[in-house]
Amino acid sequence: MTDQLSPEKSKELQVQEVILHLTQDITLPENTVDQLITGSADQVITGIVVTFMPTQHVIEQAIQQGANLIIAHESPFYNHHSATDWLVTDPVYTYKRNMIDQAGIAIFRCHDIIHRYNPDGITEGLISDLGWNTYVSQRTSETDVVTFPEETTVRAVAQQLKEHLGLEYVRIAGHPETVCRRAAVLVGFRGNGHVTIPLVQNEHIDLIIAGEGFEWETPEYIRDAMQQGTSKALIMVGHAESEAPGMKLLADRLALAFPAIEVSFVKERPVFEVI
Repeated sequence: MTDQLSPEKSKELQVQEVILHLTQDITLPENTVDQLITGSADQVITGIVVTFMPTQHVIEQAIQQGANLIIAHESPFYNHHSATDWLVTDPVYTYKRNMIDQAGIAIFRCHDIIHRYNPDGITEGLISDLGWNTYVSQRTSETDVVTFPEETTVRAVAQQLKEHLGLEYVRIAGHPETVCRRAAVLVGFRGNGHVTIPLVQNEHIDLIIAGEGFEWETPEYIRDAMQQGTSKALIMVGHAESEAPGMKLLADRLALAFPAIEVSFVKERPVFEVI
């Protein structure tokens, strides 16, 4: 990641220069979702906001800060491929789109790019926020396996996640007092059975920590394992909650790479509340 973000000192920076900087040495698939969704590649940057989700609130914050480039992990328009033809008459979309266009904001999607950094930039940010860098015992493109220095419980790990990530809650499948030593950390939507179940068996994983996944896959596997007398557990952190730390890390590195430009990370409130 450090190699991909070497320092730049240009005072008049264009959007396309930042995009080239982010994509250096990265090969993207033909069907990549990463693109300049709004704005133009040749516009001069007045400030950069990095975020997980470019919500209405984040756009308003960017305008308030005088930033005209938003680098976001997810799409602003409620679907993975940023299609808008089905939204043209929707008042929420048109309000948001008009605000973006009138403010002259360029939004660049940095989804596939950051997941292709080595290590995965999103996973790296989460592991760093949790203070688990020295616990990483195995790393793949989809997961970091961490080995805790001593046995702990699912409840204790859940509490640590809540404290370090500023969360009011996480969801657990399995028993909170299950003892665990090895955990697999999977960000975003990687918590599905075809990824998690082989990890449990092949890597002797006690605990899966995931952003999210289909509820009928990994959680049900954990339920059956518990019924059969096998102590395994799952903690679902939330999609945004697991990936926002990686975008914050990207913001920190962009600030070092482009010191002449104001770069800030804008964190959004959790979208769900528990009542």
